[in-house]
Amino acid sequence: MELNNGTQVTEFILLGFAGQHKSWHILFTVFLGIYVVTLVGNTGMILLIKIDSSLHTPMYFFLQHLAFVDLCYTSAITPKTLQNFIGTKQSIPFRGCVVQLLVYGTFATSDCYILAAMAVDRYVAICNPLRYPVVMSRRLCIKLLLGSYIMGFLNASVNTSFTFSLNFCKSNAINHFFCDEPPILALSCSNIGFNIMLLTVFVGFNLTFTMMVVIFSYTYILAAILKISSAAGRKKAFSTCASHLAAVTIFYGTLSYMYLHHRSNESQEQEKVASVFYGIIIPMLNPLIYILRNQDVNQALKRLGKKCS
Repeated sequence: MELNNGTQVTEFILLGFAGQHKSWHILFTVFLGIYVVTLVGNTGMILLIKIDSSLHTPMYFFLQHLAFVDLCYTSAITPKTLQNFIGTKQSIPFRGCVVQLLVYGTFATSDCYILAAMAVDRYVAICNPLRYPVVMSRRLCIKLLLGSYIMGFLNASVNTSFTFSLNFCKSNAINHFFCDEPPILALSCSNIGFNIMLLTVFVGFNLTFTMMVVIFSYTYILAAILKISSAAGRKKAFSTCASHLAAVTIFYGTLSYMYLHHRSNESQEQEKVASVFYGIIIPMLNPLIYILRNQDVNQALKRLGKKCS
């Protein structure tokens, strides 16, 4: 992989945001605050589910791993972004860029499938409550979780390997704040038609398949809730889905905009903002959504608070 002057690419320069050098102290403070809240919120969620026996159910089994995945993929990009805000040279080694894209892609894709598995769990709980303990067995939950991680690694490894097998002769400056695939492809002087097709197929399949699972699950859930005669019963049934539905809406909306919309030079800064929302803010929001909207989590926090006091 060589530039047009014959020198080998050993590092990439991350250009970051427009005007970053003028307001680096503000960006650093905001991003650091978000990252700290993300670490505390998701780590706290994992520990709370592990400690409180009432949360040892399939729903919170998946939520625990959702928090873990959120921690992994935001940690793949945020620390390096923070370092580049205060550093004089916003660079990342070639191998570091490969690892960053691989880790980020693996856990971000796994996030999609875990959210879909959580939708299936809610479908079984509401539409087939009597069979719920049998259908959503520990064995099935582990299979769904392993499938999520396998699909994430498969997607990331294929796209990463094909991306970094290209020749980079235009520049080594990535117009982004982390190593994402589309801005890396823009640096290549090779034919990237196959890479774009591969990215579109993989991302399109992962998004379409998991979104369809979510949509079909919630279609049946809504039909089942409407059949409940009492208003209190409908409210209780819907409350068990509200936090997951909010997380799904935010996650898929941002991800669809990032990868499936028409790209242009004018939209590059908007894509960076969407990447911030998806890669840094959403992992912070997920535990907050479940803390604010989920009664079981609230009650578990109260019980933990009483034990500590």
